[in-house]
Amino acid sequence: MQTSRNSIREPILTRKSETSISHVWKRHKEKYLLLLPFSVIFVVFTVIPVLTSIVLSFTSFNMLELPKFVGFGNYINLLVNDEIFLVAVKNTLFFALITGPISYIMCFVFSWLINELTPKVRAVMTLVFYAPSISGNAYLIWKLIFSSDMYGYSNAWLLRLGFISEPILWFDKKEYVFPILILVQLWLSLGVSFLAFIAGLQNVDRTLYEAGQIDGIRNRWQELWFITLPSMKPQLLFGAVMQITSSLSVSQLSIELAGFPSVEYSGHTILTHLHDYGFIRYEMGYASAIATVLFFIMVFTNIIVQKALRRVGV
Repeated sequence: MQTSRNSIREPILTRKSETSISHVWKRHKEKYLLLLPFSVIFVVFTVIPVLTSIVLSFTSFNMLELPKFVGFGNYINLLVNDEIFLVAVKNTLFFALITGPISYIMCFVFSWLINELTPKVRAVMTLVFYAPSISGNAYLIWKLIFSSDMYGYSNAWLLRLGFISEPILWFDKKEYVFPILILVQLWLSLGVSFLAFIAGLQNVDRTLYEAGQIDGIRNRWQELWFITLPSMKPQLLFGAVMQITSSLSVSQLSIELAGFPSVEYSGHTILTHLHDYGFIRYEMGYASAIATVLFFIMVFTNIIVQKALRRVGV
């Protein structure tokens, strides 16, 4: 009887030992060592700064004196007393609601169309569409296009065609600022997500399409929904995260084109508000509170998008 009990306990002890930290380390130590450099960089330059910002958001800190704990004072001022921040939140969410989905769809549609081309033509077209996003301050060409004098391209053509009788002050009128920023952001949006989608389309197993035809798939739309998109879920998720981040973190574009501050704060975003308090006023505690709010908006939006992407192909 004692022998049978020991024989029962032994496999259980073996299974427990296989899940121990020492056993996992011995079995996978090469993988962890390869991950170590990235993990250190990620912790030092991402995790620690985020946690530090959250801690500083509960303090009053001007970079000259030691931080003073103020509790939720920064958040109360931010949400109750700071009317400009509320304008920035409205502009940012509206901007992201328009540019985020449209740019995401643009990235996929253009990558889907380009993927059907021959390899040489595909390489050239990929460069053409991707170039604006890596051209640094290339968006400043739009400042020339929408220049407020008669020498700006848009005003020159409108005057020549007789649509207007005097130049339009594009960045001095509230109703024009936001549409122009949206247009330029969409022009810049074919970036890393676009490349990820092309890579994902290239890696879809072609035998799945043959199997799909046998199972009853009859057109390209059914192929797209039931085969292509489910096979690209990692790339779709990566692209969604990148597009959400870029659409919610517009700052330099607004400052360079619309000025700082923009007319009636029409181009003011959460990140430009952060720029104001962090790099001009040096109120780091308050700026950290703004950064924390933006961080949780991004996290919440990413959770919603991830849940939506899980339904793709269902």
